[in-house]
Amino acid sequence: MTKQTGTFLMSCLLALMLGCTCIAKSKLEEEALAKLSSLEELMDEARSKSIDVTREETVVWFSKEFIKFANWDEANIEANEYLFGVYHEPFRSQKEKLAKELPDFERTKVIEILDKGIATLEDVLAGKIVRRPVNKVDWQNIEVADDVLLSNGKPIFLYDYFSKSVGRPLTDTQVYNDHLGAIFHGGENLYPVDHDRAINSFLLNEDGTWNEELLKEITDIVDTNVGFLLFWNGGIPDWVLNKEPEANKGRGLFTGFDIDNPLVRDVWGKIARKSGELTQGKKVTQLGYILSNEPHWYAAKEHWTQRYLEMNSISSYTDANFKAWLKESYNGDIKALNKNWETSFADFDSVTYPFPLPRALRGKPLWYDFCRFNMDRGTDWFTYIQEELRKGNPDADTSIKLQPNLFSENYRSHGIDVEALTELTSMIGDDAKTQWIRNLNRKKPDPWEAHYAYYWEELSLTYDFMESVAPEKIHFNSENHFLSASWVRELDQPEEYVRSVYWLATIQGMDANIAWWWARDPNGSPEDRMEGELDFFDPALAGSYAASANQQPHIVNEVTQVMYDMNSFSEEIMAIRKQRRPLRVFYSETSAINKPRHMTDLFEVYEQLFFEGFPMGFATEKIIKKQDHEQWDAIVVYKTEYVTDSEFETLQSYLDQGGTVLLDNKSSLSKNQHGHKRLDSLKSSKGKLIVMGKNASLSETKVKALELVEASLPELVLTEDNGTGHKGCTWRVVEGPNGSTLINILNLGTHTANLTLKNQKGKGVKSINMLTSQKVGSKFELKPNGVLLLEVK
Repeated sequence: MTKQTGTFLMSCLLALMLGCTCIAKSKLEEEALAKLSSLEELMDEARSKSIDVTREETVVWFSKEFIKFANWDEANIEANEYLFGVYHEPFRSQKEKLAKELPDFERTKVIEILDKGIATLEDVLAGKIVRRPVNKVDWQNIEVADDVLLSNGKPIFLYDYFSKSVGRPLTDTQVYNDHLGAIFHGGENLYPVDHDRAINSFLLNEDGTWNEELLKEITDIVDTNVGFLLFWNGGIPDWVLNKEPEANKGRGLFTGFDIDNPLVRDVWGKIARKSGELTQGKKVTQLGYILSNEPHWYAAKEHWTQRYLEMNSISSYTDANFKAWLKESYNGDIKALNKNWETSFADFDSVTYPFPLPRALRGKPLWYDFCRFNMDRGTDWFTYIQEELRKGNPDADTSIKLQPNLFSENYRSHGIDVEALTELTSMIGDDAKTQWIRNLNRKKPDPWEAHYAYYWEELSLTYDFMESVAPEKIHFNSENHFLSASWVRELDQPEEYVRSVYWLATIQGMDANIAWWWARDPNGSPEDRMEGELDFFDPALAGSYAASANQQPHIVNEVTQVMYDMNSFSEEIMAIRKQRRPLRVFYSETSAINKPRHMTDLFEVYEQLFFEGFPMGFATEKIIKKQDHEQWDAIVVYKTEYVTDSEFETLQSYLDQGGTVLLDNKSSLSKNQHGHKRLDSLKSSKGKLIVMGKNASLSETKVKALELVEASLPELVLTEDNGTGHKGCTWRVVEGPNGSTLINILNLGTHTANLTLKNQKGKGVKSINMLTSQKVGSKFELKPNGVLLLEVK
């Protein structure tokens, strides 16, 4: 008898003595096993009729796994109490109750997914539903094109889980398979040691030799599956600190060193070159090298990262670089700086400033100057690392795990220029999050809750921006937080939300994603890092297990099911993704740095236009200069008061070439980066300039914007009535691969939508639900989180 079996029997005996629930739990498992048998019988029948049962195979796999997991959880109540207890409220105070209820919760959810699987397959066998066979991923033969991943010659969307039960080899089919995904993580197994299976600072010895044991973590990777390598920047060796005591001064949260330090740059340059040489041509680099995990350098004194030693001070090297940057920026004119800063410095070498920066400086020239410099130095660091990597591997694809909230939120002291870094790397990289409930530490409702089933702003706003900047690049979300995040989780998470958010992210550009996170060993126990006392540098990790995907069979099953469906319709989804973006919102980093709520303002107009049947896009100075103006019809400038002279001149040049600009009012573009009033104003020239009145409403601006792109509006018209005046369904119309007309509809709203689909002449149309082959009329309902892909006749 094993220790776990003995523990289980003892708990059952105790439950019998106390009149508790052990027998009920056994009945739940028996019910699950009976339904599992029923589904497997139906699958045999389907196979005999040559019906694809890949989807059901996943239901069966997760059911068996979670029946096993539930038994482990039942035999280890105290372990789960601890894991719930290290998270925040409401889990901490309910840890005993949750740990006791968890096994039955898992069994109940297994029964639910089995019931759904049985009902669906019965409909398939009866001919009520016709499904496309799943386009399964060939994990060992992925082709990486410029802007698409291919499997067996067709577009494919890759999926997996972050971290993946640390230490499990690629050959372990219990964690690397079609159900959980099989992207090999060459460097995501990061915690708690800074140099665990990653490209890191500790590879290089002081004498210039290499740590051969650590190098094996790179060179000994099994070269069979598509994968990636990560530059883990969490620490710096003692020998570097002994030579350069300032080497970790001005560190970021996950960047444990000063990126301006000459010795640090030399060390990392050598490591990047060596890593490129050793891994060139290997499959583990097909998804590229992630140059950093969530980089940022918040310089604001009041920011939460100050508690974790981020940018508490800066090094003499950073200070010297800032002074050199100021001298170049001001063309050597110290008087101009003194006028802006209201100071009296004799020269640039004598410039002083408070640091960390008090947030009260926001909107003043000193704030702008340092924030702009901070972004430029971050871009310079990644440019250097990428150049050194490509000296070792000229073909190296790269991305950076950028946090989308660094773009979508209002703060701008973080040192990350999302546009510049998206341009720099050969792949788009991010770790987007969404949430279906408000943050657990907030008592008042968030604004999105009034209208939407989940918070999609960070994802959609940033993805549309990144895809506008780099429309021809693969997009790799290497740590998606759709299922849980630091302050967001719910044990009974709605699976409909999972389907909606994965679909939304994919049509907006996501080619490959790794969900946070998978931490179950095959026997059901948490992986090694989550056992014993949990004390990590990363404050989020210890609580990550509680109420995560590891305890939710319905959620992990739905992740795989929606990926199966999207991969079955990958060509149709790619057609939706490659649509032209006829309307562009002008984005200025200058306004974003200076204004306390610029992104909030920008989202107002973006949100209004997001539900009008076409993909939104952005225009910046660089986009206007580098991209074909035929890719859009008009540019909307909205509440963008601060722009550089170069940004202003680029908009004027666009008008000179015949472009169309809609200006919300005359206050936009009225100031330069330091807040000085601009004497010039835009002129129509050869183009078309529309300036809304001073008191024009947002709805009036929207109407005018839609008029400007009328010729590019879809041939179908979707009308929504959800009982409110606020739209919730985002939709796209596109010509499908076989010449048919497709419409994709996602109800992001919190209300059921009554929808009417007509052509431009006002006549109703016939359509087919492509996921089920069932007919849909011109009038139909779509529930919150609903997903439809229709073929229109």
